[in-house]
Amino acid sequence: MVKVLERLGHEVEFPLEQTCCGQMHFNTGYADEAVPLARRFVRVFGESEVVVCPSGSCTGMVREFYPRLGELSGDAGLAREIETIRERVLELSELLVDRLGVEDVGAYFPHRVTYHPTCHSLRMLRVGDRPLRLLRAVRGIDLVELPEAEECCGFGGTFAVVNAETSSAMLADKVRTVLDTRAEVCTAADNSCLMHIGGALSRQRTGVRTMHFAEILAATEEEARA
Repeated sequence: MVKVLERLGHEVEFPLEQTCCGQMHFNTGYADEAVPLARRFVRVFGESEVVVCPSGSCTGMVREFYPRLGELSGDAGLAREIETIRERVLELSELLVDRLGVEDVGAYFPHRVTYHPTCHSLRMLRVGDRPLRLLRAVRGIDLVELPEAEECCGFGGTFAVVNAETSSAMLADKVRTVLDTRAEVCTAADNSCLMHIGGALSRQRTGVRTMHFAEILAATEEEARA
């Protein structure tokens, strides 16, 4: 992601003090424990012009659920800081397409690829076809449509642990559709989904690999020739 943004002429800062956004805590009922993480987030990123995440789920957590953490904290100052920063937090495709007005980032990736739209990016952030528009502009790519693309892969954070059998059944359906495309690469905008899908593809020795779509956008013709 940094490589893509710097290629486009933007200065990128990566604060080393950053840590988890608190989504795992919040989703499993530990909202109070997530408050210090929200407080840390606004402290670390408070002066940033834009905060970009290569993750729909983390972006969704900050934009949609941090206000709730502000309420739970009982700290009016924190609540105000959250309201100030949350609209500056963008998922990568939102930043590129909406804020920067860019679809062609100068990428080259000569492979057959299918795209899985992750639940948080699709249903919470409603990024729509922004990632696909970016992928379609990649030179050399053979982008094929994923059947039943909007179906969940079954990860859902701790859902995959608490409801393992259901999760595994959903994952099997997703893997079947990926294989039906005969793609070399399955890409998505969340590493959590890619980890889940990639694990199954690896265990079954399918030869299909998973990549975050930022990795594809970062690829260049010069690298392919090297």
